[in-house]
Amino acid sequence: MRQGPAVRRRKLGEELRGLRLGVGLTSREAALLVGWNQSKVSRIETGTSGVKPADVARLLDAYGVADQRLRELLGTLAGTADGGGKGWWHAYRGVIPPQYRDFISLESQASAARTLETSVVPGLLQTPDYARAVTRSALESVPTATVDSLVEVRIARQRVLRAERPLTFSAVLDEAVLRRQVGGREVMRGQLRRVLEMAQLPHVRLQVLPFSTGGYVGLTGSFVIFSFPNTSDLDVVVLDHLTSSLYLERKEDLETYGAAFRTMQAHALSPTDSLDLIAGIRDGV
Repeated sequence: MRQGPAVRRRKLGEELRGLRLGVGLTSREAALLVGWNQSKVSRIETGTSGVKPADVARLLDAYGVADQRLRELLGTLAGTADGGGKGWWHAYRGVIPPQYRDFISLESQASAARTLETSVVPGLLQTPDYARAVTRSALESVPTATVDSLVEVRIARQRVLRAERPLTFSAVLDEAVLRRQVGGREVMRGQLRRVLEMAQLPHVRLQVLPFSTGGYVGLTGSFVIFSFPNTSDLDVVVLDHLTSSLYLERKEDLETYGAAFRTMQAHALSPTDSLDLIAGIRDGV
């Protein structure tokens, strides 16, 4: 169980330190080659400081690293290790907790996401009214202004599905997600319309696990698998809890969750039949 970008900073630092030692340089000598203070190199290598992909490239040039796949991997690792400090979500740092910022940072840089949802519509597909109802149900005592800000964040996240290079999004939804009337009949009817609309996007694939499936491998909880451009080495599974998120990055965990998702896709209705079911539920709300 790992805690998001902070772990990725440490992993990146270890890799860079190994490359520096491999060419026989001290941290002071490396710093001189790139025009930095020695302390900056040390902070990067210990994972106590974030580093931009461009700075990673400078270090790799100094170490004579020509392997393009390794360069791309470490550059991507730098991007996913930044913790989201300078993304659009930075403006909401007083409202959203660090683990949520970590999640958004990963989501914003991923090329694909696979998700199982057992209780609510995925955040990337939610309407503002539905998002407000979900947030208010989960956080009953927070001020209205805070709820409004959290809804703004939820809706802003959806830009990844409309970007020039949009996130490829695959979701398996438990039928309960569609039948639970969060926010009441009108809110739910609008939400189901939105799901049907978003499912028309070529990079969005929705499938429903009907009640008739019975028990299934993911029944005990939702999860998201993020994948990143050029490499599978940085894939991560995110398990969301009420007060925290857990990140799984070990190869065996990724294989287990990937296999579970494929199994659920195989048992779920086809995308076409899923949309027919959603439309029928919408008409009956």
